[in-house]
Amino acid sequence: MAERGAGGNTSGRGTPGRRTPDRNTSGQGNGAGATGRARVAAVRSRPTLHEVAKEAGTSRSTASRALSGQGYVAAEIRERVRAAAERIGYVPDTMARTLKGHSSRLVGLLVSDLRNQFYAELAAGVEQVLGTDGYQMVLVDDHGEPEREVAGATAFVAMRAVGVILTPARGAATKLLADRGVSVVEADRRSGRGRCDSVVIDNEGGAREVTRHLLELGHKRVALLTDETVWATGADRLRGYRAAHRAAGVPLDRRLVLDVGFKAAGAQPRVAELLDRHPDITALFAVNNLMAETAWMELRRRGLSVPGDVSLVSFDDMPWMRMVEPGVTAVAQPTYEMGRRAAQLLLRRIASRDVDTPVAGRPVRETMQPALIRRGSTAAPSGSAAG
Repeated sequence: MAERGAGGNTSGRGTPGRRTPDRNTSGQGNGAGATGRARVAAVRSRPTLHEVAKEAGTSRSTASRALSGQGYVAAEIRERVRAAAERIGYVPDTMARTLKGHSSRLVGLLVSDLRNQFYAELAAGVEQVLGTDGYQMVLVDDHGEPEREVAGATAFVAMRAVGVILTPARGAATKLLADRGVSVVEADRRSGRGRCDSVVIDNEGGAREVTRHLLELGHKRVALLTDETVWATGADRLRGYRAAHRAAGVPLDRRLVLDVGFKAAGAQPRVAELLDRHPDITALFAVNNLMAETAWMELRRRGLSVPGDVSLVSFDDMPWMRMVEPGVTAVAQPTYEMGRRAAQLLLRRIASRDVDTPVAGRPVRETMQPALIRRGSTAAPSGSAAG
């Protein structure tokens, strides 16, 4: 009976005989439970708005108004709440605030190519204005592809971004955002739909001026190197190049207009092919800084003198153009200021969209002026090349 009871009577004294493994399992479970409790404690250790209010000696609603900036709070109390939040390490949950209030302090920026320093400079100008006003910028590179641009715009809608600045590849993203009530500003390019504010450069005027500069030096064979002519920027620069030729009475050879496509990888072989086919070219006009870099490298690879054999100009002025010898003649764009202005227009649109004012209803179209910077890369063509 004793053996039987000790061995396994499940209804009475046998139960203690099986408690050892139960205790071991329980021990392991306690360890896991302790870990879980530690995690919960870690989550709970994040200071809450209630704790901020307690620390500051205010109500929770007062603390909320003081930290969000929405609603009246006396300046002294606001500073007390902010100091309390800083002391205990409180960080507002902006996503929760967005979901609750159906708005946010997020602004989207869609650009075409982050490898291009132009867009980095544009983004810096945008961020400077947004940051000063308490907005956070979310940056997306759409690689100049309309499908990615629409995907980026859709993501901004999902984030409840209060506004978006974009360099439109097509008009679909602008339409998508505007249809959903998102404030939009187009920068650098206009989609042509006229539904939103925009700030751009006078691309046609800048291209006309730099082409005229080459023609006045005596160049008759000026090649245009572009990576696209579909976007407004490329199309306008091509238009300026043509207009300068017409005004000077210099025949335009369409074979000297090289469109290499947006992907920069294949640009240099195309430039090489152009120079091989037309050895009488005396000047190259690169429509942006990436094309200018490609042209510079190809001319160096060939051992050609700049400007002795071929003059070179760029629509875009980048630091490297001032560092090489000779310096590169360029059309300088106020890119940083364009970014700042785009952000200012967006903030004004956000502030006025719910108010019946002229600003709320009429798209603003601003055009900034570039400047021609003459450097050593341009000169009159040599006597042997100038035929």
